[in-house]
Amino acid sequence: MNENKSRREFLSHSGKVAAACALLGATSSVGYAANPATANCEADRRMKITDKHYYLDNVLLEAGFEFDGATPVSTHTELKTLEINQGKIVALRDNRQHADSTLPVYDAGGKLMLPAMRDMHIHLDKTFYGGPWRSLNRPAGTTIKDMIRLEQKLLPELQPYTQERAEKLIDLIQSYGSTTARSHCNVEPTSGLKNLENLQEVLARRKSGFDCEIVAFPQHGLLYSKSEPLMREAMQAGAHYVGGLDPTNVDGAMEKSLDSMFQIALDYNKGVDIHLHETSPAGIAAVNYMVATVEKTPQLKGKLTISHAFALAMMNEQQVDEIATRMAAQQITIATTVPIGTMHMPLSQLREKGVFLMTGTDSVIDHWSPYGLGDMLEKANLYAQLYVRPNEGTLSRSLALATGDVLPLNDKGERVWPKAQDDASFVLVDASCSAEAVARISPRTATFHKGEMVWGHVGQGSKA
Repeated sequence: MNENKSRREFLSHSGKVAAACALLGATSSVGYAANPATANCEADRRMKITDKHYYLDNVLLEAGFEFDGATPVSTHTELKTLEINQGKIVALRDNRQHADSTLPVYDAGGKLMLPAMRDMHIHLDKTFYGGPWRSLNRPAGTTIKDMIRLEQKLLPELQPYTQERAEKLIDLIQSYGSTTARSHCNVEPTSGLKNLENLQEVLARRKSGFDCEIVAFPQHGLLYSKSEPLMREAMQAGAHYVGGLDPTNVDGAMEKSLDSMFQIALDYNKGVDIHLHETSPAGIAAVNYMVATVEKTPQLKGKLTISHAFALAMMNEQQVDEIATRMAAQQITIATTVPIGTMHMPLSQLREKGVFLMTGTDSVIDHWSPYGLGDMLEKANLYAQLYVRPNEGTLSRSLALATGDVLPLNDKGERVWPKAQDDASFVLVDASCSAEAVARISPRTATFHKGEMVWGHVGQGSKA
């Protein structure tokens, strides 16, 4: 109800701004006599801060933990003013203290400031989102090769809408606080490079407010669909990562498939991000083979992400410890959607061993799944529910999954974010602290990327 209320208030506020623009005959911005701060009157009626240098008052920041022994039991906060200039937080000031009285002033309304979130596994190029609702039937026993055949039929139908729907998906994840993403993008004979070209056009338009890496993804199998030449073209065309898919279940040749994937990455100096769904012994073998490949190939250190990695759930505790130690040494990343159900991933064990974890939406209302909210705070909440014993400290630590390990407080309760010269990329949340935001999946009110407000609204501030 609170989220719906805040959205109604936002729409009402936005409508008033748009009406003011129309009455004043403005086409790009509206001036407020009480304050020189300006806001664009966009076609979609969203308020956008256009100033490069401004103050943001009444920002609620975490200041420390209160401990009972070694256990955090509550979080201290304080209101501050941020000075933002050219996309950076250049100073944290006492609240409503403005060293330069000529600068525009905005008001965060006492909302909690958290680091901007990162949706690091999403498919922006193929979705029903933004179009009519569709929920496709996937009968029991449907195999991944059945899904490949379905994709070969559906992708030409979806391609005319790729750009429009990718824009809608970006809007969605920004509304939940994400300003950075990694999108897998189909590169296979059915799509050719058209999905990549469409996505690149969208990302070029959204560049000022959204950072996104692209994984060239051979969804129909690197070997199975003979996609290697297209994948090499995608690298030359600007894709950031080489993708891959189930080297045994789809390609039918684990070592050859993985070797081909890694060779493309080496030839073009790119990273690797593979979908690995396999839970059979072949999946475990694939994990071990990839880790061993990175260990003997220094150029690949820090460049491998294993997405899903369900095979890790099939390992016992000792096996996970051993492979996680090797992964951490090679800076291998695991991208997880925090799956629910019978599969219990060893995510907390991986974190304890120093493996970098990140999360993402994956599918959003498409032919793979009718679910997917685009909310990384929801993923942090799921992680906390499934993998930690809840208290103020563990709940606040769980936020790291959503933010790329950026947290306001360190384990000792010392503020480490934000600090001067950090990017002004953050989300304002209707919560009292990180722990509450994670536990309650609290509503977001505004999202900023490098100083630009890309979603939501804030108030007009006043001179101190």
